[in-house]
Amino acid sequence: MNKFKFNKIDLEGAYLISAFHSEDERGKLIKDYNLDIFKAQGINYNLKETFYTISKKGVIRAIHFQLGKQQAKLIRCISGKVYDVIVDLRTDSATFGQWRGFYLSGNEYKEILVPEYFGHGYLVIEDSIVSYKCAEVFYEEGDSGIMYNDSDINISWPFELINGKDNLIISEKDKNLMSFKEYSNKIGQGVL
Repeated sequence: MNKFKFNKIDLEGAYLISAFHSEDERGKLIKDYNLDIFKAQGINYNLKETFYTISKKGVIRAIHFQLGKQQAKLIRCISGKVYDVIVDLRTDSATFGQWRGFYLSGNEYKEILVPEYFGHGYLVIEDSIVSYKCAEVFYEEGDSGIMYNDSDINISWPFELINGKDNLIISEKDKNLMSFKEYSNKIGQGVL
């Protein structure tokens, strides 16, 4: 039996967490969230919505976030493998505009706690199912994001693991997201 392990990431409020898991001759049990254990770590994360994405190898989900009602998320890859990226979008943060990337796999028990005011996206390395446990419900009118290939954020995606950038699968919505400069200007003007 392996208990929860909380590893702070150098972007304030973000964690790489090893979920509780045990295995025996019957199979496995995985617990990726417990209100009391998270609170004991100083993480006040109450669930309001849970959903899953099912994605093919090569899919990229750009740097998404929600305007207005911020949505902290607990992200875990249930099956397959993804390269998961978080971006600090807090204008008052010393790490504003910085990103961190992590491989998440269904063969491991790692998950990312993405704080409010962060962007989140991932590249699908193998056909995957990804679990989202959210502290706020999804509000379509607040749905927004930044391009996956924004030159100011400059994320180093492992495209070689999908045999090159030509194999990307990207939605029309994600092709038309704003740049980091546009985001910064809108925040500065109080538009967002």
